[in-house]
Amino acid sequence: MKRHQLTGLALLALLALARPAFADTRQDLIDKGRYLAAASDCAACHTHDASAPYAGGNPFVLPIGTLYAPNITPDSRYGIGGYSEADFTRALRQGIGRNAKPLYPAMPFPSYARMSDADIHALWVYFHEGISPLAKAPPKNGIPWPLSMRWPMTLWRWAFAPTPKTAMANAHRRFASEEIARGAYLVEGPGHCGACHTPRALTMQEKALSSDQGSAYLSGGAAVDGWTPVNLREDDRTGLGRWSENDIVTFLATGRNDRGSAFGGMSDAIAHGTQHLSEPDLHAIARYLKATLPASKNETAWHPDPAVAETLHKGVLPGAGARTYVDRCAACHRTDGHGYAPAFPPLAGNPVIMDKDPGSLILIILRGATVPPTDKAPSALTMPGFDKILSDREIADLVTFIRQSWGNTAASVTEEDVRRFRAHNAEWIRQETVNPLN
Repeated sequence: MKRHQLTGLALLALLALARPAFADTRQDLIDKGRYLAAASDCAACHTHDASAPYAGGNPFVLPIGTLYAPNITPDSRYGIGGYSEADFTRALRQGIGRNAKPLYPAMPFPSYARMSDADIHALWVYFHEGISPLAKAPPKNGIPWPLSMRWPMTLWRWAFAPTPKTAMANAHRRFASEEIARGAYLVEGPGHCGACHTPRALTMQEKALSSDQGSAYLSGGAAVDGWTPVNLREDDRTGLGRWSENDIVTFLATGRNDRGSAFGGMSDAIAHGTQHLSEPDLHAIARYLKATLPASKNETAWHPDPAVAETLHKGVLPGAGARTYVDRCAACHRTDGHGYAPAFPPLAGNPVIMDKDPGSLILIILRGATVPPTDKAPSALTMPGFDKILSDREIADLVTFIRQSWGNTAASVTEEDVRRFRAHNAEWIRQETVNPLN
């Protein structure tokens, strides 16, 4: 009996270490809320200007128009200062604002629905007492009538969003370990990773909201601002199958590791969010992701192929793409595609390179990218863009060369593919690559 009691006490002690310790004073609640706001990536959407945190204004370009993130500071006129805690909870879990106004599902309330009462209370305290009110109105949404009518969102919520009771029951399903359960809570709940990394149906709902709802969950999402969110499952070539637990932890903490670097929206998520998570929580997330199954049963494993590197080492340039690569890319990414990680990421075996959608690779070449500075890796490393330098044909040849060298196997990209990509993503190509913390 005593042995079982000691074992139970040891287990409780280990579980206590898995979460940041917060007591019950008001300041402790504010600190817990601040931590949860980082875990929930609130700033990435609701902070457009670093000098006005949480004052909203970030644009979301959607098929129906442009939606701007609202002000969530405690300002009584433009923010959520007039929200009661019940109002706040209903908005987070059910997508219903004050006066029963339905929120657009750009707000990831289907994920937040599984958050605990205690965590939502801490967020409420933080957003009302831990940040300053800012009397700043975001731009008006650019969604034309009749698409601007909100009542269809009620029907959408009834059809596709889980009730808080259902979501919270799912959050408490059985897992292989408490650590994986914690990782699932962070990924599926506050982290709302599936909002970007899970494909959506024509009616815009995520095809799965948790790992027990099928292999679509975290299998890669549709393009966001021109960037294609990658597969986070255990697929060997196009997912995280070859990433170790420590690879994932390092990436979430620093925005870079020996296998890749953050770009696009993930730079914001790391700069504002995951870099601030505790080491135990980062490991919990990593273990949860490593516990997923591959999205595809038929994907072959990636194996390095030295043939292209050997050819380039001999000074032979087999085609226009190889010539552009040696001229523009090899100094940082090397002729063997291994790069100088973590400063310059490898292209050989990189899941982003072998994604069925080449959009992210095309956009990186056109626009460039910046690895976010973090507390543990303060250097903001920037790759220049080649939008004004390379033609559509040159980019197509270059992308095809990268996607089919060093063991990479992915479809070719044509000049017409690049031309269409430029036309469709002109707004994102024009934007300067910026430090997400500025």
